[in-house]
Amino acid sequence: MFLKVQLPWNVIIPAENLDAKGLLLQRSIIIRLLEDFAARKATKDLGYYLAVTTLESIGEGRVRQQTGDVMFPVVFSGITFKLYRGEILEGVVHKVLKHGVFLRCGPVENIYLSHLKMPGYSYMPGENPVFNDKVSRIEKDIVVRFIVIGTKWLEAEREFQALVSLEGDYLGPVS
Repeated sequence: MFLKVQLPWNVIIPAENLDAKGLLLQRSIIIRLLEDFAARKATKDLGYYLAVTTLESIGEGRVRQQTGDVMFPVVFSGITFKLYRGEILEGVVHKVLKHGVFLRCGPVENIYLSHLKMPGYSYMPGENPVFNDKVSRIEKDIVVRFIVIGTKWLEAEREFQALVSLEGDYLGPVS
């Protein structure tokens, strides 16, 4: 689920942001690193980027010939979020369809729970569709505990999709 990673990164500082004193330079490097980190979103190997925790080192800057900008190699520690097969998590239902529901869990927006993987639940159509069993309901905005069956990385969108199930002990709506 959560991973602590150490990443190398190249931070490019425009020539107009350079300062001889050094303190403003370090501040510019950190701000640019945070902006680049947030814009990257996710990778297939590490999952979703959540936070930069520690700046380990800033290397010697190299001037880029074409632009005059300076590139600094940086190493930092951070936290990422990735779903793994067999992992038990909780998510919030955001869409109920006839054949299943879509959940959100942390930064993952597309988690699909098929009606075939909800033993004992039956679909009840209406203005607010719901899946019922004898004791509980799965409807919009309900928290559901599930097990991950599989994940898929979509390179174009830079995001993961997951297929999940309620087949197992202590899985289902959380009260």
